Amino acid sequence: MEAIKEDVLDVNGYNLHLVPNKKFKTINIVAKFKATLNRETITKRALIPYLLKQGPKNHPSRKELQIQLDNLYGAVLSIDGGKKGENHIISLRLEVANQKFIPNESGILEGAVELFNDVIFHPNTSGQAFQPTIFKREKNTLKQKINSIKDDKMSFANMRLIDEMCDGEPYQLHVHGYEEDLDSMTPEDTYAYYQELLQQDELDIFVLGDFDIEEMKQLITSKIKRDEKQATNHNDNVTEADNNSKEKPQEVIEKQNIQQAKLHIGYRTNITYQDEEYPALQVFNGILGGFPSSKLFINVREKNSLAYYASSKLESHKGLLLVFSGIAPADYQKAREIMELQMSAMKNGEISNSELSETKELIVNQLLETMDHPQGMIELLYQQVIAKKDLKPSELIEKIKAVQVEEVTEVASRIEEDTVYLLTSEGGEPSE
Repeated sequence: MEAIKEDVLDVNGYNLHLVPNKKFKTINIVAKFKATLNRETITKRALIPYLLKQGPKNHPSRKELQIQLDNLYGAVLSIDGGKKGENHIISLRLEVANQKFIPNESGILEGAVELFNDVIFHPNTSGQAFQPTIFKREKNTLKQKINSIKDDKMSFANMRLIDEMCDGEPYQLHVHGYEEDLDSMTPEDTYAYYQELLQQDELDIFVLGDFDIEEMKQLITSKIKRDEKQATNHNDNVTEADNNSKEKPQEVIEKQNIQQAKLHIGYRTNITYQDEEYPALQVFNGILGGFPSSKLFINVREKNSLAYYASSKLESHKGLLLVFSGIAPADYQKAREIMELQMSAMKNGEISNSELSETKELIVNQLLETMDHPQGMIELLYQQVIAKKDLKPSELIEKIKAVQVEEVTEVASRIEEDTVYLLTSEGGEPSE
């Protein structure tokens, strides 16, 4: 496959990633603000995307912002927050038509970059504060989001698993923040924190599409500027895999008025995206629970009919493997036993050639599909920033293709069960 061309430039207090690619007919601009997860700031960081989405100072409402996007040939803007390893990331994404494919249009891209800059650096404010009416409304929107997780039992169980498993670690912090913080947050202190964030977060800006590198560099650097003297906190935080491992796995059982129990198990992989073993870990996860052909799905769900769903996923920058299942409350012990048997099978090298080859093919196809989408390609490139490791998507694909059974077994031998979390019904004890 053709390698992705990516020029990375240190300009104006941020890292500019120029990714020319003729495959896409739109221009995608993505800004990523990264800082270490912190209990004191997490709820403010969770609220900021909601505030920015309401429009900048010169388009000070959701409606006016949308009109401006529509004027740019239906440009699309999205803003959100997330966790990767011990980092919190605020992402702003703008997709706009490429003017080279539109006759007699030359100002679309310049207008889009100006709007993108305004959304980030010139939010809707009243003095040195976010606009109070919008602030109050969006605080309530975030409060509803925080509370909605309690109603989504799969998300709730996953959150509680991380609470227990990563107790005392930054990764424990909830990505949407905490309801108890909201009452004391003001438009003034949140705006003051946002100004700190603009100065101190590590900022990466990606531009992907069919363009001339020199022209795009000139456009972006002339419109988007951050004082280099202000950009002080280019934190080099890279997640270490040696976290608060338990001497023996802990079991946490909680009860609610529910019909379907959630059995979620957390493991420490002791391997992250930085490590040479990472491609083998990807294959390990695929065979264990990453696809409908995996051991968990076939043995827990299909053969034994013990789960409504059964799967696994990696947190690649934290070194966690999370196994999820939805079961009948009475089937807890049996389901847990069969799930743990699948892990034992992996450790014992009970992996067929067909499992290995099929899983590698599925992972490669998944990566290629991700790279067929501009935002997916940018996310893959940003993995390297998080891990401080140069591993291009094309290189990752070749490494995955080369993984052998012995390497998967070696990875399996390093994985340690940490926490078993069961959210079950109030109608009795889990059966022994």
